[in-house]
Amino acid sequence: MRMSRRRLVLTHLVLWIALGWAITPVLWTLLSSFKPESDIFSTRIELFTRFTFENYIDLLERGNFVTWGFNSILVATLTTGISVFLASTAAYAISRFRYRGRSASLYVFLVAQMFPAIILLVPLYRIFVGLGWLDTPLSLIFAYATFAIPFSILMLKGYFDTIPYELEEAGRVDGLGVFGSFWRIVMPLSIPGIAVTAFFAFITAWNEFLFARAFLTNRDAMTLPVGMSTFIDPLNQPWGILTAASVLISLPVMILFYVAQKYLISGMTTGGVKG
Repeated sequence: MRMSRRRLVLTHLVLWIALGWAITPVLWTLLSSFKPESDIFSTRIELFTRFTFENYIDLLERGNFVTWGFNSILVATLTTGISVFLASTAAYAISRFRYRGRSASLYVFLVAQMFPAIILLVPLYRIFVGLGWLDTPLSLIFAYATFAIPFSILMLKGYFDTIPYELEEAGRVDGLGVFGSFWRIVMPLSIPGIAVTAFFAFITAWNEFLFARAFLTNRDAMTLPVGMSTFIDPLNQPWGILTAASVLISLPVMILFYVAQKYLISGMTTGGVKG
């Protein structure tokens, strides 16, 4: 019993250390966003010398932050919608139907996850130049969808495998077709798995920088990660503005996670156990 208590104390100690290690940069960014820039790198150990919203005001007045935010929301939302729709239909077909090449298709999606996304930069750039999609949201939406769809298919296939086929057979007796069974029976039961894939697709599109930097040169077409990089130059790094931007950029993701957290937890555990 004594050893068990020691292990419990040690476990909690390790967890608290890990929590502190993970949360310290986040707290530093949050607190710094409310400090004057001259106080951010002060050597004095104190939370605040002067509390101010100056960084947030400067951020909204400087550059095109609101426009960049709208562009990011548009790209992330459409990427999520396209990825979830295509991935759910493909995963349902792989899960429910038996056809030649079924196993090979799963391996193709798995292998697609093994290669770094950077190798797609040049071919996608040439394709979008030919289509005239540079400096448009379409280039990013279709590029990000190519990253999100393979993972989403594998995730949803594992989740669809856990849904009893007898439920769909009962729906067929009531007159539902293949699409009707998928839309009215399988999809409502798969909300946790869909929440996981949607969250992954949204995060992929919201945070991505490299492809956005390559495909977007017009200042009004930029997304938030690329737009914020324009504030940095070799002689001046406005840390006050950058920390304020980091807080605002993180808010949509935190809100989305808070709203969907119960679905995310059950979806990740279920999809990872079977399939």
